[in-house]
Amino acid sequence: MLQNIKDSSKKLLVSTKQKALSKTNSLLNSTKSKEKYIVALDIGTEYVKALIARSTADSENLEIIGVGKSHQKLTDMQSGAISDIAGVVENCDKALSEAEEQAKVSARSVVIGIAGELVKGMTNTVKISRKDPTIPIDAEEMDKIITLVQQKSENRAKQQLAYELGGKNVDVRLVNSALVSIEIDGYPISNPIGFQGRDVVIGLYTAFAPMIHIGALEKTAQELDLDLIAVAAEPFAVSRAVIGNDPNQNLSAILMDVGGGTTDIAVINEGGVQGTKMFGIGGRAYTRSIERELGITFDQAEKIKLNLSSNQIPTQKRPIIELALEKTADTWVSGVELGLSEFDKLDNLPYRMFLCGGGSSLDLLLDTLEQTDWYKNLPFTKKPVVHHIRPEQVIGIVDRTGSINDHTFITAMGLLRVGMDTIDFDPNASDSIKAKLDKILSI
Repeated sequence: MLQNIKDSSKKLLVSTKQKALSKTNSLLNSTKSKEKYIVALDIGTEYVKALIARSTADSENLEIIGVGKSHQKLTDMQSGAISDIAGVVENCDKALSEAEEQAKVSARSVVIGIAGELVKGMTNTVKISRKDPTIPIDAEEMDKIITLVQQKSENRAKQQLAYELGGKNVDVRLVNSALVSIEIDGYPISNPIGFQGRDVVIGLYTAFAPMIHIGALEKTAQELDLDLIAVAAEPFAVSRAVIGNDPNQNLSAILMDVGGGTTDIAVINEGGVQGTKMFGIGGRAYTRSIERELGITFDQAEKIKLNLSSNQIPTQKRPIIELALEKTADTWVSGVELGLSEFDKLDNLPYRMFLCGGGSSLDLLLDTLEQTDWYKNLPFTKKPVVHHIRPEQVIGIVDRTGSINDHTFITAMGLLRVGMDTIDFDPNASDSIKAKLDKILSI
């Protein structure tokens, strides 16, 4: 969608980027080694997943060299947000130690994911009318336009949160931004620098999270003695994983990360993130339904859920279990339908759907999406086609450990992708205006 540009645009928002990256650059340049390392921490409701990746001067890819995983207690997380910092720190430390033992290195620069119903991601399209259309647009003016769009997006996020919380004002912080489109006087362009025109229309994806959640992540990083270089909305991270840096990427798809406590939805249209939605139903909701129906403990119900496809479930209990799960699946797919209905600015929703996350391992979820008519009231041009995201589909990241072989680590791999954007690991990355802005905006 947005093509390569000349070196004349290289100064675009440099001062902003230098300020945001000064700490990171000092960390990365403190060693003379040609290898650089980054950690991704996917702090999920059910598991903490840690990845350590390496970048070398002779490769454009990040290479995963360490993988760790640690189970969370029931009280550590609530709906994707940290509720017990000490407990989460302990679990993160276990996952990191496992990854470091495999990688044989101790990396300190970390990207952490954030999820939950109060994380708001949206694409806002803002029109700016310039006073003098004959003056060419320069980097300084572009900087002001981007800032204006971000401010408008922040106000909208605060209003939405206040509405959902019954009028309570919540402090939020921008966690991710990505350029979706640029038009001048109705014409789509790839590089605004040097163009004349009156009306500039910017489509910008932004994600905001409550300060209380971000503060908990910052405290977690501090307790682990890690340098937090970025916090990423997890559906945005998954989107970055499948889009990559290709300026000609025109992927249109619906991505769903089904975790233990939440389901995160991202809609990509022609390579741009149109928005993200999250709701508080994940894998644990299915376990809870079995727990209630059979009057057993959560751990016993989880074991039954994981063994549904085996012959270990008593025949007389199977109908009760299946009915309980089907009721939860109906509620879950209603949440998917409601979330997608809010993308009303799109003429049509992408028919390709890709799932990841441990919660999506339950066959019932895919069966519900594939075998019911939940999509009939939404603007699909054809019946959605559903697949899991495979690790090899993640652009620019290669697993050297052999430990990542399914969809459950996709979010963590997406966090590594955000890390690549943030600290510019790839010296051969695209010079497109979209790529430049995306790197700057991801801070």
